[in-house]
Amino acid sequence: MSTADPADTAAAASAAAVPPAGPAAGYGGLPGGIGVSRLRVYDWPAADGLRGGTPHIHLTCSEGYAVTGGRGAVQTLTASGFQQTALAPGALVWFTPGTIHRLVNEGGLTVVVLMQNCGLPEAGDAVLTLPPRLLADPAAYRAAVALPEGGTEEELERAARRRRDLAVEGFAELRSATEAGDPEPLAAFHRAAAALVRPLVGAWRERWRDGAAAAASATAAQLDELEKGGADHLAQARLRAELPSAHGRFGMCGRLDVYDIG
Repeated sequence: MSTADPADTAAAASAAAVPPAGPAAGYGGLPGGIGVSRLRVYDWPAADGLRGGTPHIHLTCSEGYAVTGGRGAVQTLTASGFQQTALAPGALVWFTPGTIHRLVNEGGLTVVVLMQNCGLPEAGDAVLTLPPRLLADPAAYRAAVALPEGGTEEELERAARRRRDLAVEGFAELRSATEAGDPEPLAAFHRAAAALVRPLVGAWRERWRDGAAAAASATAAQLDELEKGGADHLAQARLRAELPSAHGRFGMCGRLDVYDIG
């Protein structure tokens, strides 16, 4: 049995990575250019009696949940309507951009979150379902969703709970209108969300180019090489290991262990 420190092992693995010699050598991030985090879903009760996280939407990223512990559900809202999907250990659930989602914790719910575009959902591609009065003004929205920089644990929790409760309020209104057959409130939320993120799209494009697009290009180059009978890229194989770069960070849906895998 090895007695090596895991942190030393991870550092050595990263240091030993061989720089790629060309496009076919491959993409060094996680498969497909995804991001990953470990999430312990909030158990704070909301106004409707349910415990859980903050309803929100992603505009360019699919997201998946691999449930590792506890039980709960994910509530989703799209133009097709409201849906609730049970979550239990072993469940794998994913959804595409435009799906408003809310995690409900029925006891110890823990998931591994798989995110498109190198974790962009936790790096900007998320708009909370706040009431319309806060969505219309970018400054008001930013103030409502921000956590206090350098705040104490108690201050961070209060701010995270406050924005969660505002988002649940807005989510309830959107769900009620959609189920009543009125599509306009949801469409208005989509327009407001797009307007809020528009200034960020240039930076997102760079993240996509360096991540998912680079991963796809590397596969194309490898296929080209193999088709010609070559195998030079196999000599550039490398391993990388990472431990979480942060533990218990306050996220939208719960406490996050995050990984720096850029």
